[in-house]
Amino acid sequence: MSNAEKLRQLVLDVFLLDPAEFRFDLTRDAIDTWDSLGVVSLSVGIHETFGYSMTPDEAAGLGGIGDLVALLDRNGISIDAQS
Repeated sequence: MSNAEKLRQLVLDVFLLDPAEFRFDLTRDAIDTWDSLGVVSLSVGIHETFGYSMTPDEAAGLGGIGDLVALLDRNGISIDAQS
C-alpha cells in the first residue's frame, strides 16, 4: 500500500468520511468531523501509520489534507497525492 493510500484510509477512518468524499484538496472547513477530537485522532493515526509525531502546534495548524501532505513531505514522508 502506498503512502497516499495509507493517508487516504487514515483520513477516511478518523473523520468517518465516505470514500467518495475524499480528495487531497479537502480543507478542514469541508470536514464536519475535523474538530479537536479529530485533531488528536489524526495525530495519533499519523504516528501509528507513518512514525511521525506531530507537535500540538503542527496538528492544530493544519488547514486541510494538502497541509498534512506538505508537513509529512517536509519530514521525509513522501505522499504522491493525486486528487
